Amino acid sequence: MSGMMSGRGKWLWLAGAALALSACGSKPEQEQASAALPAGDMVRLVPKEIADMKAVGAEIATRDQAEVLARIPGILTSLSVRAGDTVQKGQRIGMIVDSRLGYEASAYGAQAAAAQAEAARANADLARIRDLYANGVYAKARLDQAVAAARAADAQVAAARAQQGASASVAGQGAVIAPASGRVLRADIPAGAPVAPGMSIATVTAGPPVLRLMLPESVAGQVRPGARVIVDDPAFNEGGQNNAGVPSGSHQGSVTQVYPAITGGQVRVDATLPGLSTQFIGRRVSASVEIGTRKALVVPRQFVTTRYGIDQVQVVGEGKRLSMVPVQIAPTADPAMVEILSGVSAGDTLFAPGTSAKAARP
Repeated sequence: MSGMMSGRGKWLWLAGAALALSACGSKPEQEQASAALPAGDMVRLVPKEIADMKAVGAEIATRDQAEVLARIPGILTSLSVRAGDTVQKGQRIGMIVDSRLGYEASAYGAQAAAAQAEAARANADLARIRDLYANGVYAKARLDQAVAAARAADAQVAAARAQQGASASVAGQGAVIAPASGRVLRADIPAGAPVAPGMSIATVTAGPPVLRLMLPESVAGQVRPGARVIVDDPAFNEGGQNNAGVPSGSHQGSVTQVYPAITGGQVRVDATLPGLSTQFIGRRVSASVEIGTRKALVVPRQFVTTRYGIDQVQVVGEGKRLSMVPVQIAPTADPAMVEILSGVSAGDTLFAPGTSAKAARP
């Protein structure tokens, strides 16, 4: 009996020891399981040299532009075109009237009529004196005097008519004429507004469309032909083309010309962009232009998620614990990459859920 009890006690002791060992071995396994990350990608943030893009305003325009200028001072009585209208070279699109020119034209007309009447009287006197001179009534000196008077009267008529014609010619310059065929980009001066010679009444564009940038003088010196230009406007529609004739999303073009002239501290720069259309000449879009290179933290776009309008990343902390951190991002020249401006620092490791656990590189 004691042998049986001894065997049973030994068995119980062995079972208890096994349970104790099992309990001791399960704790490390649980800790290891809690530290394991789900399937996905990781990237360590390291500063990388990227293109330095300057945000600028841009406008869809054409390479060639012609200004419709006022040629005389006066009142713009009519302007028959609006932005977007198509015009032909030489087409009359408005009228400027100067009341002084009207008074001058009337005065010159009256002077011409008076001179013509005086010339008619002088020529009639000359005919009569010539007849009397032929009959020996008047001397040669009287005839010469009449001839001189008639010639002077005729000269007065010619001068008065010239003044009248010049006045009419100036008044005719009140017609507002399109200097080129194309689409009206701007025509915002209302009828009834006073204008001065050389004042721009409208702008007419012609030729192929371009993306026109106006850069500060301090920045324009860093831009060269061939520099990248990116258009990323929120008004762009998904798929196809947007309302500006530019394909949706972010699109890349290049600078074609940097103009040397400086106007108001700004320099004009033209760029090409695939898909531009002349149908929406004059539309303003958001753009950025390459002005050099700089160091930045960039990651694949998949590492950034947006919730409730806030951009966030998952940061791998101690013990491989994941934490959501809000960040501020900006687009880069590569649509697949984004720049992280704030929220995390160089050396941090980011995690993106996926199907693999291999590390990704920016």
